Amino acid sequence: MKLWDKGYITDKKIDLFTVGNDRTLDLVLAKYDIKGSIAHAKMLLEIGVLTGEEGLKMVQVLEEIGEAIHNDQFAIEDEFEDMHSKIEYLLIKKLGATGKKIHTARSRNDQVLVALHLYFKDEIHELIDLSTALFDVLMRLAKKHQKVLMPGYTHLQVAMPSSFGLWFSSYAESLIDDLYMLLAAQKIVDQNPLGSAAGYGSSFPIDRDLTTELLGFETLKYNVIAAQMSRGKAEKNLAYGMSNIAATISKLAMDICLYMSQNFDFISFPDTLTTGSSIMPHKKNPDVFELIRGKCNVLQTIPGQLGAITNNLPSGYHRDLQLTKEIIIPAVESLKSCLEMMIFSIEKIKVNPTIVADIKYKDMFSVDALNDLVQKGIPFREAYQQIAKLIAEKNFTPSRVVQHSHKGSLGNLCLDEIEEKFEKCMKR
Repeated sequence: MKLWDKGYITDKKIDLFTVGNDRTLDLVLAKYDIKGSIAHAKMLLEIGVLTGEEGLKMVQVLEEIGEAIHNDQFAIEDEFEDMHSKIEYLLIKKLGATGKKIHTARSRNDQVLVALHLYFKDEIHELIDLSTALFDVLMRLAKKHQKVLMPGYTHLQVAMPSSFGLWFSSYAESLIDDLYMLLAAQKIVDQNPLGSAAGYGSSFPIDRDLTTELLGFETLKYNVIAAQMSRGKAEKNLAYGMSNIAATISKLAMDICLYMSQNFDFISFPDTLTTGSSIMPHKKNPDVFELIRGKCNVLQTIPGQLGAITNNLPSGYHRDLQLTKEIIIPAVESLKSCLEMMIFSIEKIKVNPTIVADIKYKDMFSVDALNDLVQKGIPFREAYQQIAKLIAEKNFTPSRVVQHSHKGSLGNLCLDEIEEKFEKCMKR
């Protein structure tokens, strides 16, 4: 069944190519199409297109289909083009002529837009919840290990003293920036496109304020062309927010892979979180973090992929936009799985408390020793040269006492302030 059926049969090759992966992806979106259809049916009742009895029966059948979807008893067989055609078929099968009225004053274009916007709203909430959970874990670890020193690096060379408190909380605070972007995407998708039809509205006196209220959107996407142009743009904005989170946890995963190696030995995990080698009995590999890193690096390409599809399209609907579903829906699932695995794994991290006792890290205290000389009245450049000479002659013996006190340093992590910043972010 096709909603645009005109009485002739399309070549099977054309069907396969144009439908693509829609049937599989629409199983994710079907429950949202039901929500949009229920709101639309109630609005059609309100404006007199449906009688009271017709509206009641239509909503009842749509709710039954929604229940079937919830119970995994809904399928989109090959004879149906997508979720829209299957749902309309079921309505007609149950209600006869009344079921044929559901598509009055709408198009598949605004139908899928509504489903996508509702889906994005739910998924953004879930991504925010997972990011919040990761933030909380990182802050707990920062508090627990805030005084355990570790080397900081520039150019992958030992640089200055850092701490696990500084390291964990750096990723926590970075997540706040990522959430600002995700919350912006949430604002963009929280606009009702229903009623824009094919992008040019309808001659029916539809009540778009009513459907906005029924669907729980914050506001209406007023201009019908602007509503249609949100297809692709909404996905791209969500992808930017997701790619920022992916960049943060990819970097964290890379740090973990590095710090787990025997050359560093800064951290470890229970054996149950590592994998082995088929020929090397001693191996405990950080596969989960390598996969997080790889998946998140792929996720950072998603905005570019969506941009490549949408950048040169004029206003109005184009079938190219169907391809955005194939990119964004799997990407959402991938990021959720990466966040879930990072939360699950990093909670079990074990920190080495004696790292800086190793003699190879003694030179990282050189800046502190240099600063001590400056505070005693020696000009900075002279103090620098004195310490550099001691290091070159292998006569540098640091005190290993670190006294960093300014805000954000390892002696003053500002953990309360970071948590306050997070709370303010979430209230926006």
